[in-house]
Parts: sequence; C-alpha cells; structure tokens
Amino acid sequence: MKVESRKQEIINAASILFKEKGYSAVTMRDLAKAMGIKAASLYNHIQSKQEILSTIIIDLAEEFTTGMDKIVNSDQTAVQKLENIIDLHIDVTLRNADGLASLNNDWMHLEEENLQYFEKMRHDYEESFRIIVQKGVDRQEIKSYNIEIIVFSTLSTLRTLYLWYPRQKSIDANILKHDMMSVLLKGVV
Repeated sequence: MKVESRKQEIINAASILFKEKGYSAVTMRDLAKAMGIKAASLYNHIQSKQEILSTIIIDLAEEFTTGMDKIVNSDQTAVQKLENIIDLHIDVTLRNADGLASLNNDWMHLEEENLQYFEKMRHDYEESFRIIVQKGVDRQEIKSYNIEIIVFSTLSTLRTLYLWYPRQKSIDANILKHDMMSVLLKGVV
C-alpha cells in the first residue's frame, strides 16, 4: 500500500472541504483545523490554496485527457470507445469523487495560465467525444439523434456522478458500470 505524502494528505483534505463548502469559502485555517495542525505548518508543504486547487483540477483534467487520447487513438468501434469513456469516468469518480467536485464547481477560480490550460483540455475532451459520436452516427453504430443532445446528456450524467454515487452504498461498482453503459448507450426502452 502506497503511503501518502503530507502534501497529498493536504490535497485530499482540501478536496473534501472544497466539496462541502466550495473553494471560496474554505480558508487555510479551515484546512489546518480539519487536519489537526497549525495553519503555518501547511506552508511547509504547499505554497497556497491556489496551488492546491490547481493540483486537484489539473491532475484530474490531465487524467481525463490522457484517457481520452488513448480511447481516440484505439482501433475500436464508436460504441466501444463510448463504453471506455463511461468506464474512465466511473473509475475516476470511484477514486476521487471529492476532487471531481472542484473540477466541476471550482475550475473558474483557477489563475489565468491554469484556467486557460484547463479550458483547452475541457474543450478538446468534449470535441473528441463529439467526433466519436459523429463517427458512430455516420457508420450507423449509433442512432441518428442530435449530436449535441447525445454529448450533453452523456457528459452531464458522467460529470455529476460524483454527487450521486457516494450516497449509493448498495450499488456495486461493476453493476454501476454495466448498468450505466446500458442505460446511456441503449436507453431504457
């Protein structure tokens, strides 16, 4: 089992607080109190609250980007690629639901350089998703619905999974993956 660095412990604690209160409402004192240490001790491991936010969001966005790049460059069908995207979102959610709250809710608080980097990754990710869906429609692997509705409904569901799944104590991760793929890709009728 990998031992967490103190910096990672701080990031994990901050992720929880950011999810509960929002980035703007959390102070370094709040974070120190949650960790049971003095606020000054935090600065031995991190430079600022902004560094924590950037680390959380950029690391997750890069993980999604790397996953999407592998999926896009595979020789799979559009449906298989969509299944892999769903799988990617579920895996990341199961590992870091708290961090996903910052990715979805607090990204606008990133400082300019990181904000631009994040927005580009998000745009490229959505465009890759859109292209996969369009190719699937063109090849008649996917029903010919409005592409933007498919993209919106699927990504909206996947992006908010972090809110819903942690409260679902009785749903096994494998059932979640299987059923979510079936519902999102085949519908309920």
